[in-house]
Amino acid sequence: MKKDDCIFCKLANHVFDTNIIYEDDTFTVILDAAPANPGHALILPKEHFQDVFEIDEETVGKAMKLAKKVAKRMTDVLKCDGVNIIQNNREAAGQTVPHYHLHVIPRFKNDGQDILWTPGKVTDDVQKEMVSKLAFK
Repeated sequence: MKKDDCIFCKLANHVFDTNIIYEDDTFTVILDAAPANPGHALILPKEHFQDVFEIDEETVGKAMKLAKKVAKRMTDVLKCDGVNIIQNNREAAGQTVPHYHLHVIPRFKNDGQDILWTPGKVTDDVQKEMVSKLAFK
């Protein structure tokens, strides 16, 4: 299913022109219009899934395999020093377009990007509480 009012559905399905670097039956990979670094790509499913909670496991698995392929290409061609693969879900986590997508960002030493988080501190008691709540049983 495609969503008529979704910009990423439109980009993935050629309603608007964009800078496509890869395409298959399931995904379109485009260059981000506001990149963290030159070469920053977005992996867009052609079907609409709002976030990781809606996308089926087969498609999300294919997305990660494709992210690896794109990251390898970036490393080989752009000679980047590293790659971020980022996927945000819901507004509180930084998702600005409600269409599942992966960012694949080539990284270079001293590129000025601050895409990492500040590590926090947590007590052993809090860690144990989180294990009791989150462990799969």
